[in-house]
Amino acid sequence: MTRALTSDPVAIDVLRRAAVSRGGLLTDEMRRRVWPKLLSINVFNLPPKPGKAIRENHKDYNQVLMDVRRSLQRFPKGMREEQCQVLQEQLIDTILYILKGHPELHYYQGYHDIAVTLLLVVGERMGIAMLEKLSAHHLRDFMDPTMDSTKHILNYLMPILKRESPRLHDFMCRAEVGTVFALSWLITWYGHVLSNFQHILRLYDFFLASHPLMAIYFAAVIVLHREQEVLDCDCDMASVHHLLSRIPQDLPYETLISQADELFQHHPPYDLAKQAALQYRKSITITTFQDFQRATLDQRPDSILRQRLHNDSEAASVLPVMGNNGLVKMAVWGLSATLGAAALAVAQTALEWTPEFLFQLF
Repeated sequence: MTRALTSDPVAIDVLRRAAVSRGGLLTDEMRRRVWPKLLSINVFNLPPKPGKAIRENHKDYNQVLMDVRRSLQRFPKGMREEQCQVLQEQLIDTILYILKGHPELHYYQGYHDIAVTLLLVVGERMGIAMLEKLSAHHLRDFMDPTMDSTKHILNYLMPILKRESPRLHDFMCRAEVGTVFALSWLITWYGHVLSNFQHILRLYDFFLASHPLMAIYFAAVIVLHREQEVLDCDCDMASVHHLLSRIPQDLPYETLISQADELFQHHPPYDLAKQAALQYRKSITITTFQDFQRATLDQRPDSILRQRLHNDSEAASVLPVMGNNGLVKMAVWGLSATLGAAALAVAQTALEWTPEFLFQLF
């Protein structure tokens, strides 16, 4: 993968195949290098850390606050209370930063589950950049003012089941179970329903490298994997919904990922759109995906982006300073020294936790 990351342009197809293949990206260190490339993010041009003003008079603040306060089970076991508090504050600010910058996006419960996964792996500034890109593409339909687009995406599930197992499909239709049992799977990328964080990360590798509808194909393979359990239960909505809404934690994830990828190849979204009753061309998530994918093909490797940043900095440093340049320099030096000392103190504390937590600070 290192060769793919350093080639010019970046070998994005190689990175996608690695993320989908057995085991995925394997380590958080590799994820921090590959995930931004999968979303065409320049790691040397990240959003700033949000300021306190981001929370002022924000219409979603109270709802976001309540959801974040309930998200403690998503944090790594053993994280100290003060570290949890820091992460919760970052999570609130990250979400509000995206919503304030994009008033066309509407917050939904479950959005914070995706945000916290990103923060835990890549840190605050990169997490903001990734969440912003996902919100404009993969998650866009979930962020409409109504649930209509989300319901339409859920409608893909039954046509896939019908093609793969008519018997299972007919049973579920007779039970009138619908697809709402898979709603939280879809809109949180399974982050809300899986207890093992490594399983969640493995799925994020897969989804970040795939079509935005891959999460619904993965839902289909879970249901197909449990086909006999479904057929053995009472054929009524309550029984089937109760069974399916609880995902077993010991699923064969690598097998299911491979099967979902195969299902996508055999039954691509455009083949299912009519059966899914989806207004295909009105889905922002689907219609923008090809342009999004094309944009990832022309990325420069980090070595060149770093050199560009260095060159830009050198060019800026030789510009003439007008006016009271001595006072300006003294003010900047004093500010730098103050911030440097503060940053060092925080970093020393963070090192007691993990490199991942330190990564969130910068």
